[in-house]
Amino acid sequence: MDEAIPTSPETPGDAVPAAGERAKEVTTAAPSGAAADTDGDFDPTGPAAAPAGNVQETSEAAAAADRPQRPRHAPDPCSTPPHGSPGPWAPAPPVQHPATLTARQAPPSDDAWAAQAPLPQTGAALPSAERRRTRSRRTFAAGALLLAVVSGAVGGMIGAYLERTGGLEAVQLPQPGPPPPGRPPGSVAAIAARALPSVVTLHVSGTDEQATGTGFVIDTRGHILTNNHVVAPAVSGGGRISVTFSSGASAGATVVGRDTGYDLAVVQVHGVRGLTPLPLGDSDHVRVGDPVVAIGAPFDLPNTVTAGIISAKERPITSGGGSGDGSDVSYVDALQTDAPINPGNSGGPLLDSQARAVGVNSAIRSADSADGGGGPDGGPDGGQAGSIGLGFAIPINQAKRVAEELIDTGKATHPVIGITLDMAYSGDGARIDDQAADGGPAVTEGGPGARAGLRAGDVITAVDGQPVHSGAELIVRTRAHRPGDRLSLTVERSGAEKRLTLVLGASDRN
Repeated sequence: MDEAIPTSPETPGDAVPAAGERAKEVTTAAPSGAAADTDGDFDPTGPAAAPAGNVQETSEAAAAADRPQRPRHAPDPCSTPPHGSPGPWAPAPPVQHPATLTARQAPPSDDAWAAQAPLPQTGAALPSAERRRTRSRRTFAAGALLLAVVSGAVGGMIGAYLERTGGLEAVQLPQPGPPPPGRPPGSVAAIAARALPSVVTLHVSGTDEQATGTGFVIDTRGHILTNNHVVAPAVSGGGRISVTFSSGASAGATVVGRDTGYDLAVVQVHGVRGLTPLPLGDSDHVRVGDPVVAIGAPFDLPNTVTAGIISAKERPITSGGGSGDGSDVSYVDALQTDAPINPGNSGGPLLDSQARAVGVNSAIRSADSADGGGGPDGGPDGGQAGSIGLGFAIPINQAKRVAEELIDTGKATHPVIGITLDMAYSGDGARIDDQAADGGPAVTEGGPGARAGLRAGDVITAVDGQPVHSGAELIVRTRAHRPGDRLSLTVERSGAEKRLTLVLGASDRN
């Protein structure tokens, strides 16, 4: 006989049915033709087979229902349903943020959580993989279509613009790379960098005229060498000279000395420190073809650098002559260069490959010049002229001697022969005139020429073996030397050629 399992008073929802209720359920579920006792025991033989003692058992069963029943199983130490009281609530299963949950991190399939779809932050179920793939394909197709439309429109506008502006034919040339950090010592850039701090621009104003020229520093005391015709306007009363250095600083200057015969002058600035003298070279060692650089202020454009070569040496030139009496004529045994020299370059340095001054730029041959002269500020007529590649510089050896004398005494000495020349003679050579301008003898008594044996009417055809073609050229050859130098003269006299030796004298007159 089965014993009834009492319902635990602590678990009313999960209680086991009482014996009477169980018997009722069994009776209801008994198959057709079978009898069931009230105690819930199923008798497969039917009512006829029930023994007589069943009535007593039924009464005992009813009495047992009123007695306390012991549990079928031993008490559960954990007190968990369905065999005991519920224990403390179990912790919730571990979860992850939806954004970080991946298939590899999903719980096993036998877990109750695996049967649920992962939830986004909104709490709604995520779409299936197939649905997501379909949605992605649609989104990609729509984006590709939009990109194609926009690209076509933009491309069409760009093409129309290029066709209107001719951009389709434009060529983009490669750009130069960064310049090298330095330059070779003999390059024009290196020469200019070394010389520019010593080169200055002069602005000269006088009573009736103004002039712009160039000069360069020759010592630390502020002496600057330039051309005489640059500073000439300041000689008259009220004249003023302003010197501007390559840095842009300016200072006033005064004339120390000048010489019209050599077209050289020295000015001095005061109160200026840190001057850098320009090194001087040796013009006697210059050769035709040597590279040279000219620095000046052509047309008042300061710090202009031009380059060329020495195209010839010992060019006899004269410049000036604007006064009409010949007192401002200069005679130069010049260096010829094709480095561009223009008005404003006057007095600037002509530099060799070591940034040393080998000449003082003084004159140019302009296209409208009728002779070999003409200052750099114009031809013989005084008009403005430009460079045609024929520039002339006073050799620095000659300029150095004159500058030293101008600084020391304010005057420069000239080497002289002591004769009067016939400047109107049209033959070849330099002819000694019949008498001097004052009516005296053409050969100065006791002078260098008289001691050498020169006579009136002699024609000097060469100096030290170099031909002489005119009186001006003889003066140039003579002034290329110092007083006291010894010269060898070739002279024609009465159809005969003679050679004479002459020692040059000195004169402080132009």
